[in-house]
Amino acid sequence: MKAPLPRSTRPRRRRLVQGAVALLVAAAVPALTTATADGAGGGSPRAARNVILLIGDGMGDSEITLARDYTVGAGGRLHMDRFPSTGTYTTYSVDSQGRPDYVTDSAASASAWATGHKTVNGRISKTPGTDTALPTILELARAKGLATGSVTTAELTDATPAAMAAHATDRDCQGPADMELCPRDTIARGGPGSIAEQSVRLRPDVLLGGGRQRFDQKITQGPYRGMTVAQQAEKLGYRVVTDARGLRTAAPGRPLLGLFAPGAVPVEWTGRPAAAGGTEPQRCVTANPARPAGTPTLGQQTAKALELLTAGARAGGADRGFFLQVEGASIDKQGHEADPCGQIGETAAFDRAVKVARDYADRHPGTLVITTADHGHSSQIVPLDATPPGLSSTLVTDEGSRLKVSYSTTTTPEDGQEHTGTQVRIAAQGPYAERVQGVTDQTELFTTITEALRLR
Repeated sequence: MKAPLPRSTRPRRRRLVQGAVALLVAAAVPALTTATADGAGGGSPRAARNVILLIGDGMGDSEITLARDYTVGAGGRLHMDRFPSTGTYTTYSVDSQGRPDYVTDSAASASAWATGHKTVNGRISKTPGTDTALPTILELARAKGLATGSVTTAELTDATPAAMAAHATDRDCQGPADMELCPRDTIARGGPGSIAEQSVRLRPDVLLGGGRQRFDQKITQGPYRGMTVAQQAEKLGYRVVTDARGLRTAAPGRPLLGLFAPGAVPVEWTGRPAAAGGTEPQRCVTANPARPAGTPTLGQQTAKALELLTAGARAGGADRGFFLQVEGASIDKQGHEADPCGQIGETAAFDRAVKVARDYADRHPGTLVITTADHGHSSQIVPLDATPPGLSSTLVTDEGSRLKVSYSTTTTPEDGQEHTGTQVRIAAQGPYAERVQGVTDQTELFTTITEALRLR
């Protein structure tokens, strides 16, 4: 018998409370009248031609600081530090009656900026009380004729990419064989099917990431019954590639589905995880023997997505623009594992993708680039002589100094470290960039993007 697929890494989910229609929380953003196309001030806001949204999953200020200290030094600056407009936003989710749940998971968080509405932890772009689908930025962009794409180092059916391309009662309903928690979403009950099926049926121009195991599952209901989801994608016109060579040679003209790992894409760096009582001082290994040769980096995926979306937006002679979401997913996953080297390596890889996006925007005026996170995580930089109650590790940085990082969000570390409820950074450049300044809520990111692209 086939072994069950692993459940997503995430904080232990609170039991979903059944009840009345939720109070949907969507803060209104006042119209601003001082932005130019580059967000520098001096006129009425102009529409953005393109939007690139980069999400560092679990990348709170502590995670950014840890990567900065290790890779470019305490006085250095990452690419994500160089945006002209910077602010913070709040990340809480809600229960089924609209009351704050102060620590979000990735599903509720991504749904908040994808739809402009808060929802319960574990839900994908549906209301918290009535479990009703809410339109997403990617769907609205598709409906307007923009080119669209999603890139991730997680499974393409994981929470953050799923929130843009699908609607599900539970985030674990990733493939046709994973629908136990979503009976109303099954095709047999008139629902939209699994997250994988919905993602290819929506037909974004570019889908790149991991999760081949979900797309290899057979569809058991509906018009594509008997096919795998990957075969459904091919039937819908997708070219399917599985390595860097296939990605490199993919040409414009048809949608692209890149599946670069059975599950999440293997991380780039390795090292000893944090341990009770600490570790001996260590340098991170900037390689991973478990990462197959030919696995494209997040930066390479982002560059290819931008190439294809640019061509797709210009097909037919009119530049319709595009929307692209890029996720560095395993900053979060390595945080759950209390693995500082894996976490730093994934933050550095994400930062290189940020550079790809910013370089593109420099060559293509009118592009809004936003980088943020879905929630904070567990790593804390502590004094070298501290004795944290949980797990800790000491690193030797590129500056030759020692740095101690602690993971102490749970007394049962075998269950994985937890998210935190802190506000997180949001930064931007381009049209409407000033909207991210100050303290906002992640639902307001939906308003910023949809107004910048004139989607509503």
